Amino acid sequence: MSIATDYSTKLSYGKIITCHLGDVTLLDTDVIANAANSTLLGGNGVDMAVHRRGGPIIREECQKIRNLPQYLHGFPVGEAAITSGGNLKAKYVIHTVGPKYHHDPKPEERLRQCYTNSLSLAEEYKLFSIGFPAISTGAYCYPLEKASPIALDCVTKYLMNSKGSINHVIFSLFTQEEFDVFLTAQKKYELQQGFEL
Repeated sequence: MSIATDYSTKLSYGKIITCHLGDVTLLDTDVIANAANSTLLGGNGVDMAVHRRGGPIIREECQKIRNLPQYLHGFPVGEAAITSGGNLKAKYVIHTVGPKYHHDPKPEERLRQCYTNSLSLAEEYKLFSIGFPAISTGAYCYPLEKASPIALDCVTKYLMNSKGSINHVIFSLFTQEEFDVFLTAQKKYELQQGFEL
């Protein structure tokens, strides 16, 4: 018996949201999002994998961003910055800093900003496909059951209200648990919104 590793929801105008079991750093999309920390210089989990697989050029470009006067004290939660993809299949990486669930006074608002600002930046570069990890659900302790419906709602509404370039968003979930939680949230959201299955 094979285990499903992809599940897609079709939105209007040919736009698609896919739930994928796999490593976001291996996606062959135009851009992937990195769940970065405020240093932008590498950390744990997805952040570490992005820098390792992408090579030193990503860190060099992140350092240039950090050297900008407005970011000398750290890159703000919810904002997004773009670098090349280095050795990754993706041409670009969008770095966004998620909220720390138990410390941020407005974790949902900040999490939404991560997704919205990342999508907006991708469209500035006329990109068509983007892969997201489950932002903030690792070391920053955002519960998967709460983060997944926020992520899906935010991305779906963005795609349906945007006339920009992005037409395919992939949530790339590294573990079976992440995939199962996101898949459950995606199917529930489909039923609530009446999307095509």
